[in-house]
Amino acid sequence: MGKAIPIMIQGTSSDAGKSVIATAFCRIFKQDGFLTAPFKSQNMALNSYVTVDGKEIGRAQGVQAEAAGIDATTEMNPILIKPTRDLESQIVVNGEPFANMKAMAYRSDFFAQGLQVIKQSYHTLSQIYERIVIEGAGSPAEINLNDRELVNMRVAKLTHSPVILVADIERGGVFASLVGTLQLLDEEDRKRVIGVIINKFRGDLALLKPGLAWFERYTGKPVLGVIPFLSELHIDAEDSLILPQLKCTTSESKEIDIAVIQYPKISNFTDVDPFRVEPDCQVRHVTHANELGEPDLVIFPGSKNTMEDLLYLRTLGLEERLGSLYQKRRSMFVGICGGYQMLGKEIHDPDHVESPHARMQGFGWIPMKTQLETKKITRLSTGQVITFGTPIPVKGYEIHMGISEKLELVPDLIQMNDHMEGTYVPETNVLGTYFHGIFHNDEFRKTVLNRIRLKKGLPIMEQRPSFLQLREQSFDILADHVRKHVQMEFIYEQMDAFHKREETLV
Repeated sequence: MGKAIPIMIQGTSSDAGKSVIATAFCRIFKQDGFLTAPFKSQNMALNSYVTVDGKEIGRAQGVQAEAAGIDATTEMNPILIKPTRDLESQIVVNGEPFANMKAMAYRSDFFAQGLQVIKQSYHTLSQIYERIVIEGAGSPAEINLNDRELVNMRVAKLTHSPVILVADIERGGVFASLVGTLQLLDEEDRKRVIGVIINKFRGDLALLKPGLAWFERYTGKPVLGVIPFLSELHIDAEDSLILPQLKCTTSESKEIDIAVIQYPKISNFTDVDPFRVEPDCQVRHVTHANELGEPDLVIFPGSKNTMEDLLYLRTLGLEERLGSLYQKRRSMFVGICGGYQMLGKEIHDPDHVESPHARMQGFGWIPMKTQLETKKITRLSTGQVITFGTPIPVKGYEIHMGISEKLELVPDLIQMNDHMEGTYVPETNVLGTYFHGIFHNDEFRKTVLNRIRLKKGLPIMEQRPSFLQLREQSFDILADHVRKHVQMEFIYEQMDAFHKREETLV
């Protein structure tokens, strides 16, 4: 297919750590001097990433491209599936919305077209890069789906790639999951697996070694590494499977309490990640009214189905509880993208882009109305926050299918080259914007936190951590950690041997 030598990371289950291991390999190959790219043929996630040409891919592949030191392109994730409601998803192809489809229709009607898109995307990458780190999805042993799957062993065959199988030992039953997965593969696919990695290990390795020896004897597959659990990595999570781990209780040792409203179709929740590195902040994900408390900052993140998530807040009594908090005028409220739309007066969806509802009232905290449209806006954006005195330069990205119109004269938030963006209502301390990643801008984040500190009678903090620097450092920490615990020399040898053998056969 080209000069690139690939390696594929598959898992025994979702959230086994495939994305993180793939990110580590992207950084390792970069450190070793290889021009490297990530590839995931089909990704299902609500956390997405905007490429330099304004297209949309899965966030994991965007982050992996950053780890590899390159710009992300749509070829790195040609098919993105974004669930919108039960049994239906928006299918994004080559970075642009293709159609809303139900699962059965996707399998029956899209398979052949999807396969061609995947082939072309990988071919393009293989002509440019020297190493390609391919990520699978879920498990390759989903025997009910394997006849038409587009992301695991079919992609390994297409790309002539050897496979490393990753299992999460924290789940328990790690040997059963590894052995079971291998046994459910057919003989040809099983031969592609060059070894396994056991991920997220905590404890005494000596106690695990008898099991490792048994596994190698029983399966004939080497254990390529046991990777100890690594905390405090400031690398974006791929999808909502990590959200249960982010809930926390109120901590009196933290001076600023931040509540993130978590709804079923929450998207791009990584917008709040920079607050997790702030020494005086605690970040809580709130799903029920009794968890809200009286936080200093409430963040309404993005949503792939704004109206349905708004109904969710009403059904659980969160809207009423948030309204009571709003009336006290003690907290700051920030809505981002779908969360911004919720804070307006009305949301209209005449073409039923996201929902069967044609119109719905919002919170009414921002005097604006939003109309959802079939055309999606995806772009990288830059501007200056002009609301808090001295202009603050900010960079971010936009992914939305709604156009918002202000109904009253209220202050804009961001001045861009050709228009104004966002809203700030100073009387109620409510801020709204379509800018994802706005809190990744250190100066803006510092300004917001210091306004909260002043309101609470706390001294301002001049020095805040640089989130982007911490994330860049995290790539190196992760790569060094994986390199230390995995047989990289053996993996390199197998990649080269596999590539030569497969290219000879072709």
